[in-house]
Amino acid sequence: MVGVSAVVPGPGLPQPGRDRDEVIMAKARDLEAAFLAEMLNHAGLGQSSESFGGGHGEDQFASFLKQEQARMIVARGGIGLAEAIFASMARADHAQSK
Repeated sequence: MVGVSAVVPGPGLPQPGRDRDEVIMAKARDLEAAFLAEMLNHAGLGQSSESFGGGHGEDQFASFLKQEQARMIVARGGIGLAEAIFASMARADHAQSK
């Protein structure tokens, strides 16, 4: 298992504090959305039907639809993964900033 490394300050990343926690939470939500998009893909959501499907065009844009659906799931509360990721990243970040 790959460990979560602390978020290090860089251009565009605020110093430790509330603003930095908001950035970390946004990244945690992005990761949850990416996970959910993959799960939606593996569940077969949005696969084109054999007859009267949208063809190659539909297949090309189905991933965008799944990504947006995953973002909406996260925006409405998600599955709690973002909070767990945030807690781990924030704990590591706060320990590093001490």
